Parts: sequence; C-alpha cells; structure tokens
Amino acid sequence: MAETITSKRLLGVVVPVGALRGKESIGVGEFPDIVELARLVRELGFELIQLLPVNDTGYESSPYFALTAFALNPIYLRIGLLPEAQDFKGALNEIRERFEKEVRYPYYKIAKAKIDLLHDIYEANKGTIEKNADLSKWITANKWIIPYAVYRVLKDENGMKSWKDWPASRHLNAKEIEALWNNNAKRSAHLFWAWVQYHLDAQFAEAAAETARLGIVLKGDIPILMNEDSADVWAHPELFIQTESAGAPPDVYSPGGQNWGFPIYNWAAHEAENFAWWKKRLSVAERYYKAYRIDHVLGFFRIWATERKNRNATLGRYIESALVKHSDLKALGYNSGRIRWITEAHIPTHEVWEAVQRSGGGNENDVRRVFDVALERIGNEELWLFKKTITCENDIFALDIHPAGRNYLALSWANRIFMETGKGTGEYIPLWYYKTSRAYSSLNNEEKTALEKMLEKKKNASEKIWEAQGKKLLTVLAESSSMLPCAEDLGVVPECVTKTLAKLKILGLRVMRWYRAWEKEGSPYIPFSAYPELSVCTAAVHDSSTVREWWEREAQQEELAHFIGAPSLPRIYNPGTARAILKAIAQSASRFRVFQIQDLLHLSARWYADDPASERINVPGSNNEFNWTWRLPASIDKIAGDTELLNAMRELSDVKKNVKKKG
Repeated sequence: MAETITSKRLLGVVVPVGALRGKESIGVGEFPDIVELARLVRELGFELIQLLPVNDTGYESSPYFALTAFALNPIYLRIGLLPEAQDFKGALNEIRERFEKEVRYPYYKIAKAKIDLLHDIYEANKGTIEKNADLSKWITANKWIIPYAVYRVLKDENGMKSWKDWPASRHLNAKEIEALWNNNAKRSAHLFWAWVQYHLDAQFAEAAAETARLGIVLKGDIPILMNEDSADVWAHPELFIQTESAGAPPDVYSPGGQNWGFPIYNWAAHEAENFAWWKKRLSVAERYYKAYRIDHVLGFFRIWATERKNRNATLGRYIESALVKHSDLKALGYNSGRIRWITEAHIPTHEVWEAVQRSGGGNENDVRRVFDVALERIGNEELWLFKKTITCENDIFALDIHPAGRNYLALSWANRIFMETGKGTGEYIPLWYYKTSRAYSSLNNEEKTALEKMLEKKKNASEKIWEAQGKKLLTVLAESSSMLPCAEDLGVVPECVTKTLAKLKILGLRVMRWYRAWEKEGSPYIPFSAYPELSVCTAAVHDSSTVREWWEREAQQEELAHFIGAPSLPRIYNPGTARAILKAIAQSASRFRVFQIQDLLHLSARWYADDPASERINVPGSNNEFNWTWRLPASIDKIAGDTELLNAMRELSDVKKNVKKKG
C-alpha cells in the first residue's frame, strides 16, 4: 500500500475518533463511526482520513498520555455490537440520553460509564467469556496484553495512582508479571481487560478494512514518547531513562522551555534487543493504518531532556550531544578558579539581602538563615557558592527558609555558563541562557570569541551525532513496516533532519501559517508551488487555533490575502474566506493536503460556533476538561445533508485533481 495508494497525491481530513457523531455512537465517537465518515469523504473525492492517537489513556483525555503503546482506548468501543451486550440495551440507552446532547463530550464521565457497564456485562457473562476459544487464541497472538492487563488491575487496586506510588509491585520482572497473570484469584480481573481489548481490536480492524475497501487511506498517529505512568515503562524499565524528563528548549512562546514529564528512551537497550519493542508497536499499528504520523520526529535525532531533580526546562540539554570537557576549558586557558567561576553559581551578599529583606519582606534573621542553610562563603569575599549538599532545584525548594530566599536561590541556580552533568564527571553543558549570566558578562571580547568558537565546534560535532542516530532509528521504522511514515518536524529543525527524512522518503509536515522564509525581511510565506512533494501540507493542527480563529484573531490578514491571491477578503471569516484559503492549500505541491474537519465545516455557514475558540481541540500548556473533547456539531448523516458544504468540498477535490504533482 505504501508503494501504491500512499505514493499518490491525496486530499484528506483530520479528525479525532472521539469527535465523530455516528448513528449509533453514545456521547462520543466510536470505531465504527470511521466507516460512516469514510463513505462521506469518498463521495466528496477525498482519499485520506487522519486520526489522532487512539491508545488507552485511562481517565486522562489527552491521547498523548497513553497507559500503553499497544492497547486501544475503551471509550471508542461500540458496546452495543458485543454479543454479550444484548440484555443491556436499557443501560446503553441511558448512557446515550445522558451524554448525546453534550456540545463537548465529558471524557471522564463517559469513560467511567462505559467501563462500569463493560464490567457489568462481563460479570453477567463471565462463564461464557472465560471459555471463549477465540479470546484465548487472541491472547496467545497478542502477548502485550499480559503486562497491560496485570498493570491495569494493579492500577485499579491502587486507586488509579501512578505505579511509582504503589506500596507494592512497583518493580516486577517478566516472570513475576507472568505469575500474576496466571494467579487464579485474579484470573477474572485480568481476562476482563483482555476481553475488552479483543473486541476493540476486532471493531477497529473491521472499520479499517472497510475504509480501505472504500479506497480511503487511514493514517494513524504514533506519539514518540511514553507516559511515565504506563504499562510499558512499568514492565520494561530497562528501555527508558526515568531520571530524565523530555521536553523542549525555550522559545518565544515558552521562555522557560517545556517539561513534558515523559521519560526518554534508552536507545542502547532498544538496540540490544534489535528494537523489538518499536517493531511490535508498528506491527500492531499496521493492523489498522496504511500511513502514520511520527510525532516529534526530532526526538529520534535529539531530545531535549531535563533531570527530574530540576524543575526548569532551561537547565536541560539535547541528548545525545558532544559535551564540553574539563580539558576543553583548560585549552581555553582557564585555571581551576576560572573554571569554578563559569561552572558554579556565584551569589553576591547584597543580592541576598535585597531579595529577602527589601523585596521579599523578610527580616534580618530570615536573610542570615539563607546564608546559614544554603550558602558557603568564598574566603573573605562578598561572594557565596551553594553548599555541596544542594545539588538541584528540588533541594532548593525543600529548604526551610523564607520563600523569597527560595525563589531567589532557584533563579540564581542557573546563573552560570556551564553546568556539570554529574558530580565529578568533568563534563559540562552550556545553559540555555548562559549569555545573560554573571560569568559570561565578565568575559572580555577575546574570551567570548574563543568560547563561542569552541561551542560552535561542539554544535557541529553534535549535528553528526544527531544525524547518525536519526538515520539509524528512522531506518528501523521505515524498514519494519509497509505503512508510509509521515514526520511531524516542526520547530527549530537541524539540517540533518530534513536531509535524513528526504533520503528515507519520509514525508515532512508543512503548516501554512508557520512555513515562511523566516530569514528574509518580512518573513514572507513560501509559495505553495515550492512545497516539497515529500510533505504533508495543512492549515492548522490539533495544538493550534482553527483557520477561522487564526484569521480573525492572529493572522496578518492583508498579507495572507495577497499571498493567496484574494486581496478583498472580509475581516470576519465566512465560507468565502474558507474557500479561498483552503483552495490555495489544496493546490500546494505537497503529496498530502489535509484539513482539520473543523476547517472544512467552515465552508458552510451552518456549522459556525459563536466563539471560534470553542472549536479548538487542544490549548497547549493548559490542563482542563475542555482539551481533547471537541465533537462534531451534528451527526455525520446530518452533515452529509448540507449541500453547500458538500459542493464546496467537491470543489477542493477538483482543485486537487487539476494540479500536477511537482517533479
């Protein structure tokens, strides 16, 4: 398939499964609803449906906080299709009546209602289910179900707490997990989760097969990182480095960087077992998808990681990178005193007094306690270093001192050029904001030039490390599956990433609003004809505003209107504006042009929400009941009756057919 359908020029729609409203779904989209959507998009000339991740996330609505890389989310199961559910139609109708009228679906309430009902159905049919030969065969063919089911039962027994907070069973090896699985007292509890996954797999596989028969490519989404509280990290701790937390370095939107809380991969351990975990992950996904989105592909080349004992992502580094060694600093002419000056935070006496007494409202005793508890003086100088017992930000926040003192010391912790990677390692990382440090400002121009030259060499050496690792890991992915890989390569992208993706024929991502010639004056948009053929082009993503909200509240309207050749567009978004923008994107040279379903719905005035912000899927940096719970404003069959919308979508399809593929 990757060499046939997915090598063609396609137009697609992006939608979370939970957002679908089918004829029989109950308050949230379910796997069979994909077929309803596929029939509609086929009629309109679209050929691709892209989904968000569908793995089990427990009672967490974000699809990127999965409890497993393999099991599917029970919220997407159509319970009414289960043969054991025939006597529970009343309960199903009650759930439908309770949730179907919700504008956004209440994730936790629906997830709990469905799982509770599944428990009731299982208990009523336990004798039959436990003798089901097909279920037994499925378990044998899907060995990942064993650690997942054991983990799920233990998580339930521990009040859904993270496995790290369990009083027991935190560290079990494969044999111990197998023994728990075979424990007769827990057999029924474990089989419940296997039974649920057995039916989820069957329903999703059937929906995927029917979608393929309709000629529609189903594209999945595989997050690169695993939730720390997951069956995979619990059962396979050797594959993860849990002392580090993945994230992103500072940028204009996040000056403090991003700390996602996910552990990073121990790639050496994965390679030692021939990447079996990743290959299994892809083989499971291949049951459903013909293409897949690799989330945060940069992480295969380098990952920004912060030690968990620190809170601020500005104290992170790219792993793996070429580190600055003690010998490098010696080569620059630094003696031991100068090395201490640039690698340890130096705190002037007067700043502590200012922070605690004058600005923080503390008294003299509060100030003196900061010195006594946290700092040690350098000789007779009015300069202080942190005590050796303080090794991280967490140590600072644990100090019993005035709050203003803690805050000041936490800020001072990063006031240096370099930080040692570990006590006595003699290896250092440059901190993100090192140029604003006290030490850097004390250097003369010649010293700064020499330092920058050394750091540039380290950067070039790091690029080679990143390129080798990215090429190795992505080659494994590309060669382990017939699915077409499509990379999410947003952000500051090293040259080696673009080069490697092209060599492996992995499609990159081009988001119109961000795909600009940033190095040129005015940062002009890049013409659609110049988009790489090996790319997926879109107008918005699940973490961004919709095109409508962007147009009305964020975009430079005149600039964009001239770029797409429609200078007279109105300031308030309407179907005509949607037609002009989406039509321009449909003409791009990218192999896939995909649109969020919300953006397509705006081709008809019938589906406009009062507040465009309410149509977002996710607002990054926020954690609430709004995120990841958007639903279609009406059922798929009702939307299919909107002739204005259907005609406009057919126009997009006609545009796509009339544009020749670049190259």
